[in-house]
Amino acid sequence: MVDTMALLHAFTRTPKVRGRRTGTPSPLAPVALPADDEVLLDVPDDALGRALVGAAAGDHTPAAELLLATRRRAAWEHRDRYVRRLAAFARSRPEWLDAWRARAPRDPDALLVDAQRAVDRVWDSPARAELLREVSPLITAAARADHRDPVPWRLALDHARGARAGHTYFEELWEAAVRRAPHHHGCHVAALRYLASSWHGSHRECFDFADTAAQDAPEGSLTQALPLRAAYGYLTDGCGPAVERARLDAAADRAVALSARLPSAQPWPAELRNLLACVLVRLGRPRDALEQFRLTGPYATSFPWDRDADDPLGRFLEVRQEALRAVASGAGAAGADASAAGSGRSRGERRGRPEPGGH
Repeated sequence: MVDTMALLHAFTRTPKVRGRRTGTPSPLAPVALPADDEVLLDVPDDALGRALVGAAAGDHTPAAELLLATRRRAAWEHRDRYVRRLAAFARSRPEWLDAWRARAPRDPDALLVDAQRAVDRVWDSPARAELLREVSPLITAAARADHRDPVPWRLALDHARGARAGHTYFEELWEAAVRRAPHHHGCHVAALRYLASSWHGSHRECFDFADTAAQDAPEGSLTQALPLRAAYGYLTDGCGPAVERARLDAAADRAVALSARLPSAQPWPAELRNLLACVLVRLGRPRDALEQFRLTGPYATSFPWDRDADDPLGRFLEVRQEALRAVASGAGAAGADASAAGSGRSRGERRGRPEPGGH
């Protein structure tokens, strides 16, 4: 416990007490939702869509222009999301990225996508820790290519978790990451995952870190939703001491308030709203969950539904329908199937897959 608290204090300060509930009115049934056949999985926004179309045709130029624009605008959250999606595409269609790397070997954007691809490629291997050490030079090169960019440091934090790096080394990476972007959501999620994997079952410590990060973050920052990630981790873990229900509800309420400030029926906030709907259903709050399904519109995301189902789109539709029925019937919970807390390790943890959005 001494080591645990030492590392926790490197990440956070004593949490401020701001107990607040949003008071957001719940929607009334019936709620207009897109038809099942209108819902799409993991839809890119327009800018990313153009880059993916170009990559499919073997042209890296749209991707290069997109990522260069994120660096110029310091749009780090969008950059992080784009890098993940482009790297995932490059795993099955590598020609465009390989040509980009050959043509511009020191390009910060090409280096970063290549480093993300390399980490993702070995993550599923039983020899992950050893193989990840071979990837370190790529991540280092990406970090050195643009010293302002926090995204290589997010990748370095994920890499350190996968390689089972010690606490001291992780603290050094964390400090370098937050110097570049104190409230970067991706870096905070990476740190939360490290805390969860290093101290299995220490959900209170994870909540302490997440709550403080959210309290310090600007009002519109995605890091406001970090306690939601901690809540999801607790609800799907099934180990460790109990976390107070009020703390779980407060995490969901903070994310509800953030969701209300974001545009509705747009691809980029979809993962937040999918996760929030999932947690609200597990907490027995189908009316609030239904509002998130309404706000996300036709945009389903693989995470979190792929953690307990092989068909994430099907699971999204199933849970959405269960919430709709519960609200229409006036029930206080979404039913046993939808609200089960998922005792035991989540499917994604058991498989050891990359976790682009999970706890």
